[in-house]
Amino acid sequence: MLDLAIAGAFVVDGTGAPGYLGSVGIQDDRVTWIGHGAGAPPEARRTVEAAGRVLAPGFIDVHTHSDLGPMVDPWMPSTLRQGVTSVVVGNCGTSPWPPAGSDEAAALVGGPAGAFRYDSFGAYLDALTSAGTAVNLAALVGHGAVRLDVMGLERRPPNEEELAAMRRLVAEAVDDGAIGMSTGLIYVPGLYSATDEIVALAYEVAVRHGIYASHIRGEGEHLFRAVDEAIDIGRRAGLRTHVSHLKCESDVVWGRATELLERFHGEADVTGDQYPYEAWASVLWSLLPDWAPVGELPSLLRDPATRARLASSVEEGEGDAFQSSVKGVGWDRIVIESGADGRWNGKSIEAVGADLGVDPIEACFRLLRDDPDTACIGHAMHEDDVRMILADPTVMVASDGASMSPEGPLGNAAVHPRNYGTFPRVLGRYVRDGALTLEVAIRKMTSLPADRFRLGHRGRVVEGAFADLVVFDPLTVADAATFDEPHAYPTGIDVVVVNGRIAWDGAPVDRAGRVLRHGV
Repeated sequence: MLDLAIAGAFVVDGTGAPGYLGSVGIQDDRVTWIGHGAGAPPEARRTVEAAGRVLAPGFIDVHTHSDLGPMVDPWMPSTLRQGVTSVVVGNCGTSPWPPAGSDEAAALVGGPAGAFRYDSFGAYLDALTSAGTAVNLAALVGHGAVRLDVMGLERRPPNEEELAAMRRLVAEAVDDGAIGMSTGLIYVPGLYSATDEIVALAYEVAVRHGIYASHIRGEGEHLFRAVDEAIDIGRRAGLRTHVSHLKCESDVVWGRATELLERFHGEADVTGDQYPYEAWASVLWSLLPDWAPVGELPSLLRDPATRARLASSVEEGEGDAFQSSVKGVGWDRIVIESGADGRWNGKSIEAVGADLGVDPIEACFRLLRDDPDTACIGHAMHEDDVRMILADPTVMVASDGASMSPEGPLGNAAVHPRNYGTFPRVLGRYVRDGALTLEVAIRKMTSLPADRFRLGHRGRVVEGAFADLVVFDPLTVADAATFDEPHAYPTGIDVVVVNGRIAWDGAPVDRAGRVLRHGV
């Protein structure tokens, strides 16, 4: 007898092949039977009647910041309720190990500094397992965390001993189960690193058959040179390379999505992902150049000449040396997400400046002075570029979000709606309006990321695969989260199955997620 059957669904198997009417049977944690047509499945302990619904592999989110999500809420509700059954954490150069990176990781999920520290990357993965997560997790080691651990906030290349120490840490993490390494090259301390340093560390990943994922150095004026650097790192180190959250940021590069995608259609072993929104989310201090760390901001601003230089750098950039995130966007389109003073949440920096009676750049400086961890959202992309990148069959869907809930520690923050709505948004808005077919969309969410990140035997509805599945209504599935009301769960997701066990069927049911370790 089967443990679970899903009967009478329109099966979209994740490969890109046309969907078909059929049923699926599950024994233990695997798909063990697939029937085509309207016939009833074999007897099962529980049968889900899915007429009029789509049955697909569970969605795989390869760019998340849920590094500590299971410790905060092991149900990971905003993730699970999108139909996501596996996530990749440790992105943008941030990971909870080495210990120097733990505070940054904790901040992303609203956790207290110093609350999550681990003696090894393996110990971190063990803690994820002990938390009893509702979805599967695979983890990257963050280059930023490694650099902080070895070099602190030094703004220089590593010496021979320091580079060797960083290489040992990366190698240890991958040997412990990390699936690769990430960089965040607009963030401290990643922005202090040169290409050669990253190549040397990426080589340790390459010889262990891992992947390199990068938040590149620029996504606006410097977009193309930044993508080229990622490709160069992959070629020189000899490993799979992945560019996070592809976008054409600011009107300086609007309309150039085709040119961007051409770089991913060549011979280089490089892929990318995208969240389907016209706005990014980040920390406000990411607007500062590398010579102006947020911790030194008060002293830098005391000198009028330095203050003027910094204002010009933030608003206009420094040519090839630094890309402005304000240029081509405007202060009216950069909105405060969260900060120590909650009264600014949801307001543009232009509006904050008007309330304070100062210019927007001065408002930015004051916000950072009062709370260096202030987060913001920038409405910087054009819908035409978003749609073109999304339609490309080689680009994966990924949220760049973190698992949360309206009742959780970030429940009062003006967060990006992608945390709740990324995958249903693609299925509802973009599939239904014809931007891409259902089969293509699901492949971009399932088998494509499973293959690229080597999450074995997932991402397909085939016999022998792990039974990570989602059942949804193709007519009603949609995102409900907006920038004004971001803490809203999507509609149309009926059932989510993780490793053969129902995790969600309108309410939380079971936590069956696993930690997916490299090499296991």
